[in-house]
Amino acid sequence: MAKPMTAGQRRIIAGADPVTGRLRGTEAQLAALVRLRLAFRHPRPPHAYFLTPAGHRVREEPVAAVPETAPVEAPAGVFTPRTGAAQDPPVEDGAARAREVRSAWLGIVEMRRMTNPGGDREVPCAWERAHRVRAVAIALEAAGREGYRVVDAVQPGVVEVWEASGEGVRACGAVLERVGWLVSEHGDARTGRRFLLVSPRRA
Repeated sequence: MAKPMTAGQRRIIAGADPVTGRLRGTEAQLAALVRLRLAFRHPRPPHAYFLTPAGHRVREEPVAAVPETAPVEAPAGVFTPRTGAAQDPPVEDGAARAREVRSAWLGIVEMRRMTNPGGDREVPCAWERAHRVRAVAIALEAAGREGYRVVDAVQPGVVEVWEASGEGVRACGAVLERVGWLVSEHGDARTGRRFLLVSPRRA
């Protein structure tokens, strides 16, 4: 069971820099947020702490909407990207979902800035490389795409993106190329359906 957040932790998250997500607090307080996966410590000096996508989502929630003792899940529990897989949990469309998706994408962009060499926002960061299916799904949903399916490919470090039509496949490819992924289009030998092979572009 997830550990509840304290009122003090909520205040620290609420006080994060609105642009960068940088946090201020004692080392113990910030380390506790890292354990909740709501913050990460930058690997380079001065080793500042910043909100993760899950932390950004908590910060944007109306205070009254969440009890102070409500449990905080890991990022996958706070925000579940829509991968198109059969095991995806049901999610409700609407303004709340749109805010969640936007927050998740902005968190990824910020992690790129803080962890990529030279603050490069144009290529995937280490988190995206380690969570390729989730990262690609977030990028597609943030761009307003629907009807896609993102799965791991046989090749290591690669995911497949499927859509119902060739036009939809190519539209997904255009979205992913714009946000730093390498994309190639292929046809299934048995069905003739088009799909994408997607891998992270390097700086």
